[in-house]
Amino acid sequence: MPTPEPFDVPVRDTIRLGQFLKLANLVESGAEAKIPLSEGRVLVNGEVETRRGRQLVRGDVVVLGEQAARVADESAYDDLPW
Repeated sequence: MPTPEPFDVPVRDTIRLGQFLKLANLVESGAEAKIPLSEGRVLVNGEVETRRGRQLVRGDVVVLGEQAARVADESAYDDLPW
């Protein structure tokens, strides 16, 4: 199955995988992230990841099911009017 095209999720610095899954709306809550992680259904950069506390950095791609999200630089999304 081909990897879905990731959408960018702006993050300040680093973020834990469980938090990122919630921020990217791939799961409803951090606690809900435990299930797909324990079942080996979450990929980080193409490899199965089971640690909810794994630190992600800019450029990391997380895949869960048919959705993919990339950790992006928050400053790239500054749409302030000034």
